[in-house]
Amino acid sequence: MRIGGLASGIDTDSIIRDMMQANRIPLNKITQKKQYLEWQLDSYRNVNKDVRSMRDGLLNMTLQSTYMAKTVSVSNEDAVSIRALSAESDFSGTLEIKQLATAATWQSSGIKKDGTAAKEDTKISELNSSENGGLVVGRTLQITAPGHKASSIKIEEDDTIKSVIEKINKNNSGVNAFYDEHTGKIAMTAKNSGEIDGVNSIGIKAINSDNTEIGIVGNSVSGQNAKFTFNGLETERASNTFTINGFEVTLKEVTSSPVTFNSATDTDKVFDSVKQFVDDYNKLITELNAKIREPKFRDFHPLSAEEKGDMKESEIELWEEKAMSGTLKNDPTIQRLLSDMRMALTKGIEGPDGKTINLASLGITTSKDYMSNGKLEINEDKLREAISENPNGVYELFGKNNEDPKQRGIIHDVRDAMKVANDTITNRAGTAGSGKDSFLLGRNLKEMDKQIERFQERLQKTEDRLWRQFTAMEQAMNRANAQAAQLMNGLGGMM
Repeated sequence: MRIGGLASGIDTDSIIRDMMQANRIPLNKITQKKQYLEWQLDSYRNVNKDVRSMRDGLLNMTLQSTYMAKTVSVSNEDAVSIRALSAESDFSGTLEIKQLATAATWQSSGIKKDGTAAKEDTKISELNSSENGGLVVGRTLQITAPGHKASSIKIEEDDTIKSVIEKINKNNSGVNAFYDEHTGKIAMTAKNSGEIDGVNSIGIKAINSDNTEIGIVGNSVSGQNAKFTFNGLETERASNTFTINGFEVTLKEVTSSPVTFNSATDTDKVFDSVKQFVDDYNKLITELNAKIREPKFRDFHPLSAEEKGDMKESEIELWEEKAMSGTLKNDPTIQRLLSDMRMALTKGIEGPDGKTINLASLGITTSKDYMSNGKLEINEDKLREAISENPNGVYELFGKNNEDPKQRGIIHDVRDAMKVANDTITNRAGTAGSGKDSFLLGRNLKEMDKQIERFQERLQKTEDRLWRQFTAMEQAMNRANAQAAQLMNGLGGMM
């Protein structure tokens, strides 16, 4: 703690503080510039996040399935259901179900303890050999089921009926097993229905500790394939659910007459996808245009800690709102992105009939209001009509990929423009967690930190020097006062 002015009566602390304020002006300017760069950094990263988010979302617009969505009508939905998965063409005809697929089952003989059905927590070692249903400690059970390789489980000393069931279910055995305490039986159902690779039943055998094999007594029911006639073709499937030409068919019950079905383009679903793109695009360009047109208030600089100390919170908030404005005003990267996206949307794709399809032919046009900065508008009736009549043309305009840039969909061009912007902004502003040396603004901020550190060291030296000078002055005045006192005492003694 320093106390000055004891000899001179001068308010040394205030004088030095005022002198240091003048010396801190260059430091305050560097600190303000650093704060502004940090605000700019945040603005760039927010823009990058929004652009990347939309860019990722546009992947769906490059998939042909997005534009080929189908609705399927079925004359008897109790008997069969059909839904489109990845169909590129329409689907119609008749289907008659002769037999449903069923899964193979197997039931053991009764497992008893003391003459009654055993509880599931009963240890295998406690079961009598004549009432154990084939479960014996030391045996290895080998289970085969349709569509699965044979799997083995060993019955250990501490195993219970419950733990054996758990081993079967966890061992990729191809069956679902459970134990019924009421009947004392183990029941298994194959996970796959029908016949697969010539196997349509559950097979169980036991391997004893001496490697001899025995069959396990049980009641086995074989699974069966689904049998049906599809557009006059009699065929079979191992499962009641299967795929034909990109449509998933689920058989539900045997029919006495053919079921008719037909598909059509799901206009609403395709329309919603296109409209979502337009809405997202309009939202993004609105935000980007607001950023590059945001006013810059040069009279409102970032506040120092001392300045904030003299202001109310509401005043600080209003001040900083203006000080932070315009961090990306007229930014060339954002301007280029907006220009490249607008250019991409003017593209047309020539179809096999020689006709060119573009956004305008789908009913999507640029707003005539110049204040909207290029927002898109949709004529919904015209867009729905285009989707219904030529869904593949809509796909080719938006999402088709092609080595020839002139013949690929506009979404690819939009995403390319976004990637360029993302990469440019990342090089300038980095991402969360990036080291400062890896991007331009980070390197600038790091250099400013060094400047601030060097300036603070100089300020500390300046303040120390001023205190030494004032202290020396105080000491000189103390000596002068002491000499004057001695002189006065000497003169007083001669009188």
